[in-house]
Amino acid sequence: PPMGAYRQAARAAAPVAEASKAPPPTPEKVRAPAKPPREIPHTALCVEPRDGHLYVFMPPASHLEHYLDLVARVEDTAAALGHPVMIEGYPPPADPRLQSFMVTPDPGVIEVNIHPATSWRELVANTVTLYEEARLARLGTEKFMLDGRHTGTGGGNHVTLGGVTPADSPMLRRPDLLRSLITFWQHHPGLSYLFAGMFIGPTSQAPRVDEGRDEQLYELEIAFDQIPPAEAQAPHWLVDRLMRHLLVDITGNTHRAEFCIDKLYSPDSLAGRQGLVEFRAFDMPPHARMSVVQMLLLRTLIAIFWKQPYRQPLVRWGTELHDRWMLPHYVEADLGEVAAMMQTAGFPFAVEWLAPFFEFRFPHYGTVQIQDIAIELRMAIEPWHVLGEELSSIGTSRFVDSSLERLQVRLIGLTDGRYVLACNGRRIPLRATGTQGEYVAGVRYRAWQPPSALHPTIGVHAPLVFDLIDTWTGRSVGGCTYHVSHPGGRSYDTFPVNANEAEGRRITRFWSHGHSPGPREPGREARNPEYPCTLDLRYLAR
Repeated sequence: PPMGAYRQAARAAAPVAEASKAPPPTPEKVRAPAKPPREIPHTALCVEPRDGHLYVFMPPASHLEHYLDLVARVEDTAAALGHPVMIEGYPPPADPRLQSFMVTPDPGVIEVNIHPATSWRELVANTVTLYEEARLARLGTEKFMLDGRHTGTGGGNHVTLGGVTPADSPMLRRPDLLRSLITFWQHHPGLSYLFAGMFIGPTSQAPRVDEGRDEQLYELEIAFDQIPPAEAQAPHWLVDRLMRHLLVDITGNTHRAEFCIDKLYSPDSLAGRQGLVEFRAFDMPPHARMSVVQMLLLRTLIAIFWKQPYRQPLVRWGTELHDRWMLPHYVEADLGEVAAMMQTAGFPFAVEWLAPFFEFRFPHYGTVQIQDIAIELRMAIEPWHVLGEELSSIGTSRFVDSSLERLQVRLIGLTDGRYVLACNGRRIPLRATGTQGEYVAGVRYRAWQPPSALHPTIGVHAPLVFDLIDTWTGRSVGGCTYHVSHPGGRSYDTFPVNANEAEGRRITRFWSHGHSPGPREPGREARNPEYPCTLDLRYLAR
């Protein structure tokens, strides 16, 4: 800050320095205490020359005015001596009059918590500035895997909503608002999976309320009945007591939840009574405008539910949650319904604004045209399993089985009843999308063989060979091949340096040829009753 800033802030907050200039009391008015006070905490200001600089280590303070007054005295002394100093140590105590942001090193990423925004223009300016400063510091908001997959940094792009004070928080002023958001997200799984990172599911950093425990929705409905209506007044602690043990992961961790209320209004500590709700199912998008669109979507839904609460019954998705909603076609259709709802409410939110997210989350692998039929392959979502505890060189660890992958196959122009599609000789359970001649399905496969994984005796299914079979002639009329690594057996030693190289690696893994020509008779693949939209190459139909 400029010289004199802390001094002016200290004098504006409280005239502590002026009080110290008062004349000392006369001797006859001084009275010695009967007993010295016990256990008074003593703090000290530490000054240390280090590496050619003078460092001032600030002690902890219980009041902001005391902290600012101390900083002002350090500033005055440095100005009088003509010697600059560097301040370190304890930060000032929490106070709603202070705005701050924090930069924290985290494994693999640098976590930046920016200060709150009070308007849309301020939010956009903060986001754009953050991305630009990161670029100037040679930092990125995206990363690329060895095989060319484009993903976020992994550090998250969590959104926190609240107010200047807990009493200003919309989540505390209207407890029914949190119920509306939880219910709407539960109805639209696309909101949970489109913006999330690579690791999803019940053991991820932000599991949905219906992932992990079968009775969770039943208990949640009972809690919803205890939330007062919008027009009624409710104590601040009510939402925390009703939701604290329901918005958790399967281990009971209150922080690892899609809707984290650790800092809403917990009676346990002062840090937990800030009126804040953290939305954790947002990963870091590669561009500032994509991040702004996420904020716009969230703020629009809050504005809608503030006027009209969303009180619909919860949906029991069951295994359909990790079947149909893992495919990009259904996620895109789900977000189309969300955009249509917002437009009906008077907010012109266009689903086309989310197109970069669909391409970022579900990259296109390749398309082959066979006569009038097009076969398109896209990446799909695959929830990873956390494995059991194992001993490692650093102690006990729990690994994640990332060897399973999933892709979506989409056929356009298919004649129903004549053609079937097979993958590695097994029939794919195609499902009609509602558009004439269009069908989609998912293919789940083992991409690589780790030393520890689920079902270690099942080998790698790659490459995936797709055959379009004409049942009238009994022959394969065409197909394509997808490789999970370089088709020539090359092992990449370095990560892609940019999006162009990453896309090049993805393109080389798709072949518009390589199918099984000649007579083909696909077997009658029985549909998996638990995952009817997906062909799991590990599962043998009985």
